[in-house]
Parts: sequence; structure tokens; C-alpha cells
Amino acid sequence: MNTQNSLSQIYLDANATTPVLPKAAAAALATMETMFGNPSSSHISGLQAKQIMDNAREKAQKVLGSGNGSVIFTSGATEGIQTGILSALYSAKSQMETGKTYTILYGATEHKAVPESLKHWNTILEINAQIKAIPVNRDGDLDLEFIANEVPNALMICTMAVNNETGVFQNLSHLEQVIRKHNTNVYWMVDCVQALGKTTLELANTSIDYAPFSGHKLYGPKGIGFVYIRENAPFTPFIAGGGQEGGLRSGTENLPGLAALNIIFDMLLSNNDESFTDVVQLHKFREQLASALKKSFPEVVFNHSFKNSVPTTLNFAIPGFSSKEMMDLFDAANIRVSSGSACSSKVTRSFVLDAMGLPAWQSESAIRMSFGPAMTQIQIDTACERIIQSAKALGRSCLTFDSNQISPKENLNGLVQFKVGGSCTWLYVDQTSKSAIIIDPLAEITERLSTILNCQNLTLTAVIDTHGHADHVSDRGRLADKLTPIQETDPLGWPISCNYKVLNGHRYPMIKVGEKYLVKVATPGHTDDSISLILCSEADTELKIDYVFCGDMILMGSLGRTNFATSSSEHMHHSIQLLHNIIGNESLLCASHDYNNEFVTTISAEMDRNTLLAQVINNDIPVTDFVAQKVGLDKNINDEVGSEIMCGAFIKSCNKKKVTDYNSQTLSDAMSQSSDMTLIDIREPHEYVLGHDQQFGLNVPLTRLVDFISAHQDKSEPLVLVCRSGSRSHIAAQALARLGYKNVGHLKGGYALNN
Repeated sequence: MNTQNSLSQIYLDANATTPVLPKAAAAALATMETMFGNPSSSHISGLQAKQIMDNAREKAQKVLGSGNGSVIFTSGATEGIQTGILSALYSAKSQMETGKTYTILYGATEHKAVPESLKHWNTILEINAQIKAIPVNRDGDLDLEFIANEVPNALMICTMAVNNETGVFQNLSHLEQVIRKHNTNVYWMVDCVQALGKTTLELANTSIDYAPFSGHKLYGPKGIGFVYIRENAPFTPFIAGGGQEGGLRSGTENLPGLAALNIIFDMLLSNNDESFTDVVQLHKFREQLASALKKSFPEVVFNHSFKNSVPTTLNFAIPGFSSKEMMDLFDAANIRVSSGSACSSKVTRSFVLDAMGLPAWQSESAIRMSFGPAMTQIQIDTACERIIQSAKALGRSCLTFDSNQISPKENLNGLVQFKVGGSCTWLYVDQTSKSAIIIDPLAEITERLSTILNCQNLTLTAVIDTHGHADHVSDRGRLADKLTPIQETDPLGWPISCNYKVLNGHRYPMIKVGEKYLVKVATPGHTDDSISLILCSEADTELKIDYVFCGDMILMGSLGRTNFATSSSEHMHHSIQLLHNIIGNESLLCASHDYNNEFVTTISAEMDRNTLLAQVINNDIPVTDFVAQKVGLDKNINDEVGSEIMCGAFIKSCNKKKVTDYNSQTLSDAMSQSSDMTLIDIREPHEYVLGHDQQFGLNVPLTRLVDFISAHQDKSEPLVLVCRSGSRSHIAAQALARLGYKNVGHLKGGYALNN
């Protein structure tokens, strides 16, 4: 199976790591093959190896302007950080006075390796000083007044030369003046990892005591780095053993890494080597990228000032788009970017931008583009073309709308699910009548919904809440005022003037959506105003139920909480039975919350894991017992999950179902043996169109998965789901399996690992 994206890779994540330059890689390989001696050996092979190490140290000293200071080779920046912190704190401990309070200072935007190491050694050495973060302003500059006030009692101060997320550089000269004016003896470490090759360093002309560096941040291999130690600065070996590095750092030297560094240092020291672009041109590269972003996304917000940041970093946010959405978009165009520090991929917002006081949405939506001095004009030109191409591709999903210039759009028809955290908004579109309804609108996606409706030329028939929400403010009013004809509604948005539909022998309020009916059923319990909305149609004189928007009455893995002032467990008991009598066991339930990425459920699926619900449906529990059990259940609600108010206590979370994990070979084999296997690409349309020149499988965006489930009731059909990395496809496959689909698999590792 060929899943290759034909676009060449454009790598814009150099602050995380850089590719090894061919010359450096060749030097490392040649050293492994022909100069593999141990530098500590006295024979010729050892002497040749030692010369490589000595040359690298001599060149490093010139690059750093280290003077009489020491340069010690390490495994990387983290080891260099440990070396500096251990050396400083071990020495400082011997100078501490009994009864005096001490602090350790570090910049609030420092790489996490620094504060975590400070905490570690502060505890291990039993110093127990108070560790304080130095605040920064909106531009990321350290608070000099704070330093002036705190540094007199500080044992150590740690700052950065250049920030890895924003590229913001500190004025080391000004910092030094403040630090030394108020404490001439405090130990000072400067993380210089992102400074190498981007700023001029003359460390011997400063009072910096320790400065760690990393080879893989500047086109060298991983596993090699070095640390500068100022002359006469205290030093304690972090690694003891065989006495290598003059007893300062034991362990057999990484000779291939040193050979690669030799080449990198030659490039930095040469005035004629064209491998590295000069600073003036690097500034032009950043301006070119920034211009492409502004052209493609007019509302782009840059999260740092270009005046005090190195030219190789851009950190920005696009209003209305999460960082994951933008990363997926750029990845589909084969542009590699980051959402922040690559060392902390699970973090959903940037502590650096938080420390700078930026709004939460900018921190949550931040994207970092970074490149190194080996970037070329051709690569920048290609990157800009791809950025513009990516923005145009969003038009296919109607996520951007420009009537003059837009990609062929994907016509929406059916149900679309939008999620913000654990909350859901539902959009139903009838393409024939060009009408739409929105259920439980969230403020965070109002602009996106408006863009989609305008792009698709849709008339908004109604915007309805299933209940008054306690966990967020509904944006129903703003959407209704903006997009619907003037109509009188009740507080939840249901039109006062409506027709009626008979369901199960009873008349219920109804509005038409194309040829379908949206029926309102009062289902109080979670709140006294709770309603359920049933989308249905006539089929051969029988009623066909498409979707049931049940609000927070029946949640996936739970029942909605009933401990609000307007709640009633007794009413919920009755509402569950009423709804079941109308919709049966297999109708699709679209809840207002989806905390575990299960998308949709049925009463049958919930009864399998929710004994309390099963008892109510089967009429096996009196109302009084249900009320008593519900009180106990609601006591388990945890309201401390992020910023969300949880709307139900989970009886049982998502049951993990067995799905088949394929790789490219096993999938090709399976497809050759089964002609009825359906391959489903669940990326969004804009990702899909960027990622493939030709049609590849069926495109069912994750936001349309519920619509796909509704249309594909044959649960024995072999289905294989595919996405970029395998994470979305695995979640979707699990959801299908939970609903009874018998033959579901996914491509493990996605396109990323199966090219």
C-alpha cells in the first residue's frame, strides 16, 4: 500500500532539533569507520582520536570566546545544565550562614530542564532554598527590578540567552549589570542552547559562570554537547569514573559526535563557508514567512516582538484554530512545525506565553515555526507557497471564506459534530433545501459556524439549546441574531410558532428541516428546562429516527447530574422511560458532552455498561431507589477537570474494544485478500486534499463520523480507518467497535509511519 505524500518535506522545527548536515554526518561516519580509536589510548589510533577531540575543543573555545574558561564535552544540554547547577549549589551550600533565608532564581520562561533540575538538586543537597521564578513582561524580558530585589539573597540565578519557544533574547549585558551590582558572588548560569550560531558569544568577557550547549540544535548529531565553565568558577563533576576530560567528566568520549562538531565549528568560524546564511538574510527569511502568514491568515497574531527575538523563530496563533488543527494542516502540506516545546508534547498550552501574560487562546493555539542558519532561499520560497496553499485548502472545509478565491468546497449534507474540550455542538445540514439547524452552540466556534453557513449558502432554520447550561454560556443568541430570520422563540431557542407531530400516540412541537422533522420532547431531570430533540423522517409510512439530541440526560458512560437547584432525579427517571418509549434501543444519541471521545451512543450500548440506566429502561427500579442511587452517584462528580464543570459522574468510562492494528504491509495483504474492505481516511477535507494528489480511500472526517455511522448500519462490513499519526483513527475505530461493528481496524502509526 502506497501512502506517500508527493510533496517534499519542509522542516520548520529547528528549535526542537535540526537535521545533521551532510558534511557533519560524513565526518561522524568516517570517524566510526577509520578513526575509531579511544582518545585515552596511547597508540596511534588513540592519538588520532585524541587529535579530533583536541581540535573540537580548540574550535569550541574560539566560537564561544571562552578565554581561559573550560569547555567540557557532554552528552547534551541537559547534562550541561546538571553540571552547572550541581557545581554552583554544592559550592554555595558551604557558604550558607545559619538562620539566613536563601533563594534560587530562574527565568519564568526558562526551559523546564532548568527549574526541574534546580528543584532536584536543591532537595538532594538539602539546601532547601526557596526557588523563585523571575517574572517577564509582555515581550518576554526579565524583570530587572525583581532581580535587583531578590538576587542579594540568591545562591544561584539561571537565565536564558534565547528562548526556545519564542526566540526572545535577553540583554545579557544589562542583566549582568543588575546581577553584579546587587550580588558580586552569586553563581550565574545562562542556557545558551538556542544562541549558538544566531548571536555573537564572547563568554570570557562576561561574568557568566556556566553555559550549556547542545549539538543537535545546530546541525550536529544527538548525544553530543558541551558546557562552558568560567575560569575559577567552582566545579563538581556530574559524572565520575574513568577520569576522562581531565577528570572533569568521566566516560568514553563520543568521538563521532566530536568529529561532527568539528565541521559545525569550522562553518561558524569561516568567513567564506556558504553553508550558513548571514543574520541579515535570516531576518529577510523571517519577514518573508511572516508576510506569507499574514496573506494566508489575515487575523494571525504573533506572540512575540520581532525586535527582541532572533530571526529564526516565529511564534503565532490563528484565531478560531487550535494548535493541533494547525499542526495537522501544515503536516498534511508536509510542513513540520511545533505547538511549543517538543520536550513536552502533552502540554496543551504554553507556560512561556502564559508567563508573558498572553490571553489563554493564544497560549492554547500557539504554533512555532523555527529554522536554522542553514536555511536556503529555495526552502523559504517553498515554505511560503505551502503556507498559502494550506490556507486555500481550508476553503474546502469552509473554514475560511473568500468569495473571490476559494478552493472547491466540500458540500455539507448531514450531521457535523464540533467539540471544545468535552462539550459538543451539533450542526445538521439539509443540502437540498439549503437549511441548517444548530444544537447547543458553543461560543468558541461561533465564528467557525458563521463561516461554514455563509460558505455553504445555508439558511439557519433554528439555533436551539437542549437545556440551560451550567458549564458554559450558550452563544445561541449571537448566532440567532446574526444568521436567522427574526423569529420569536422560547428561552432555549425553540420557535413559538410551530406545527406538531404525533410520535408514539402523543403530539409534540415540530419544525421542518428540509424533508425531515425536528421534534421537541420535554425531558426534565438534569435541569427543569431540559428537552430532547428528535430528528426524524417518514419512510414507507413508518417513522425513521435519524438522531436524538438528548442534552445531558444520557451521557456516554453516565447519566447527567441531578444535583443542581433546578434538577430532579424523579423527573429524570420518568424522562428516560418516556424517551425510550419513543426512540427504542438503537437510535443514535447525540449528547451535549463527550468526555471520552466516544462520539455517539445508543441506549442499547449504554445499558451494557450502565446498570442503573438498564434498571430504569426495564422498569426494574422504583423511583425512590433511583433517586437514592442518583444522590450517591452525583457525590462522585469531580468538578476539578480543567476549567469544565462536569455534567455527569462516570459510572463506567470507555470500554476498550479489540480492533485490528495494521501496518502498511499487513494492510496491503488484507486488502488483496478482501475486495469488500473499505479504507476510510478520517482526516478533515482540507488535510485530505493536501495530503494526496489522487483519491485514496473514502474521506470521512472525524467531525462527520456520526453521520457515517447513521448511514452505514451493516456492522459486519470490514472497515479500516487511517489518519496522519494513527491516534484519531484508533479513537474512531474504538468508537465503532463499541457500537457493535464487528470487523474494524486502523493503520497504526498512520501515514507518518507507513510511507
